[in-house]
Amino acid sequence: MKNIIFDFGNVLVQWHPELVYGDYFGDEAKAWWFLRHVADIDWRQRIDAGESVDGCIREKQAQYPEYAEAVELYRSRWREMLTDEVPGMRQLLSELPAAGYQLFGLTNWSMETFPEAREHFGILQMIDRYVVSGAEGLVKPDPRLFQVLLDRYQLKAEECLFIDDNPDNVAAAKGMGMQGIVFNGAEDLRKMIFKGE
Repeated sequence: MKNIIFDFGNVLVQWHPELVYGDYFGDEAKAWWFLRHVADIDWRQRIDAGESVDGCIREKQAQYPEYAEAVELYRSRWREMLTDEVPGMRQLLSELPAAGYQLFGLTNWSMETFPEAREHFGILQMIDRYVVSGAEGLVKPDPRLFQVLLDRYQLKAEECLFIDDNPDNVAAAKGMGMQGIVFNGAEDLRKMIFKGE
């Protein structure tokens, strides 16, 4: 195994929309309800698959006019939802090339917002070979998105390790013939990578 493929959200940078919505609603439980039932995962994945953020917001506002202002926050305050780098990951990324690993990225992210995030977070600039779902019209765990990465960089699945905080995405990578690890912090990941050498 010589290639390590990283998810970005909650592996390299922390993504916490519930903090913005908790602040807005003044109620953590209501924030989670909103993210499960209004700005739900299917809707967010449409944005990650390349649909217009503004178009998706207008559609959702028409569907839930009582939450029109809250839905708009998904665009106007999205940068606040990215809170910081994931602790320890910058150091780990800096060590891996010297240990002989090539680094790649595979992320579910809107291409409307990804360039700004990459510019703001230096850790995202440490990986310059990556595939963004919003540019491909596909989202993980769709195997076709994994195949885009393999084809683009001429990688063999059996030579790749995929890291993601979502178990479904890791299962999809394993289904493609990769090794996979569900991310649970930088130190655990470090031990698993270097123990496996």
